[in-house]
Amino acid sequence: MIEVNKSIDQIISCLSGYDPDSMSVSGALDIILELTQDHCESIGSEFVPLKDAPGRVLYNDLISTLDVPAQDNAAMDGYAFAHKSLGQKNETAKLKIRGSINAGEIISDEIFQGECVKIMTGAKMPNMCDTVIPQEFVSISDGMACFTSSVIKEGDNRRKKGEDLTFGNPVLQRGRLLSAADVGLVASLGIPEIEVYRKLRVGYFSTGNELRSPGQGLNEGCIYDSNRYTMSAMLNRLPVDIIDFGIAADNPRILESAFKNAASKVDLVITSGGVSVGESDFTKQVMKSLGSVEFWKIAMRPGRPMAVGTIKKPNEEGTNQTIVFGLPGNPVAVMVTFFIFVLPAIRRMVGNIRYLNRKLKFPLLTSVKKKKGRTEFRRGNLVSVNENIFVKVQENQGSGILRSMSEADCLVILEHNEQTYEAGDNVSVLIFDGLQESGE
Repeated sequence: MIEVNKSIDQIISCLSGYDPDSMSVSGALDIILELTQDHCESIGSEFVPLKDAPGRVLYNDLISTLDVPAQDNAAMDGYAFAHKSLGQKNETAKLKIRGSINAGEIISDEIFQGECVKIMTGAKMPNMCDTVIPQEFVSISDGMACFTSSVIKEGDNRRKKGEDLTFGNPVLQRGRLLSAADVGLVASLGIPEIEVYRKLRVGYFSTGNELRSPGQGLNEGCIYDSNRYTMSAMLNRLPVDIIDFGIAADNPRILESAFKNAASKVDLVITSGGVSVGESDFTKQVMKSLGSVEFWKIAMRPGRPMAVGTIKKPNEEGTNQTIVFGLPGNPVAVMVTFFIFVLPAIRRMVGNIRYLNRKLKFPLLTSVKKKKGRTEFRRGNLVSVNENIFVKVQENQGSGILRSMSEADCLVILEHNEQTYEAGDNVSVLIFDGLQESGE
């Protein structure tokens, strides 16, 4: 179970100028990251086979247990020899061939000056040899390998012992999100399993009397719940175990039961809807009654209303808490707030402390205007014009138009204090980082 070192009330008490009715995006994110920064220490760890390691977060620094490669070896098929055997730069070298070496084999005989050995990629370099001439540069005549001396330099096509990894040196740092290349690197050390942070347990549910799950009949005035499915799809790309708690009606008793049930089973609860000021938005009062929760009006579009904090785990003594995010109800606002706030928090909670949202700079294809005093996240697409990459802002930016999110491949960030952007101006762009794409 997670132990919260600081409550959100303690965090905001140290802030000057804190205003829940006008929170900046950066200010909200700073609070969220401070709230979650120590949680990874309580998550614990587990060992997983290397095949299951991609996408997990490394628990301890990984130190090399051997040299990689373990010995000098050939980087390609060719002929190994001592470079000092060669004559003048443009002379034709003629070296006597002393046999051949396949990968996995060794040769005990020394190869002397004026001699060479045919060698396959990965095979151990014989004693006295320091260079490999690619076989396509060589012609064979009467048992001699012949080539022009100028096509090769000393040490070419030889992998040195420990050139990739050196015994006793760091390989990967704690908190690294393991990639396919990382897994290959670990495998090259002969390590069959690796210690990673335990998967975070995340639960989510939607709130609203009007919501129906796909497959159910749709009564007049009702809509299908898309938010749980977008949240599930994004969470499934992360190192978390997820529980779908369904739909909770706008009823204080039902909502309280839903929160308590979720808090007892997971480390993090995410909800959508019910965090505004409507008469039927009971989520706010229920969350507040169960724990330390703050409600913000964030100076952003879309995604202004949001709740964040902790609720006490039922029947738990001490400081065991469940982190909770109450996201807006509009489908696009849910995705944007998840991407901007929840994703960095989850990365922090699973030990991936070096994670940053991928922001890149691209010029705008057309001019854009916005309201000063808020950060706007416009759906956009990267386009190629005359072999240069521009970002095109989509025309329809309604927070209920989920199709526009499906068609986008990035979010265009229009900064808090800016008002007008001209065509060609560079803007920050958040690439969807695999949370949107159908494939890798």
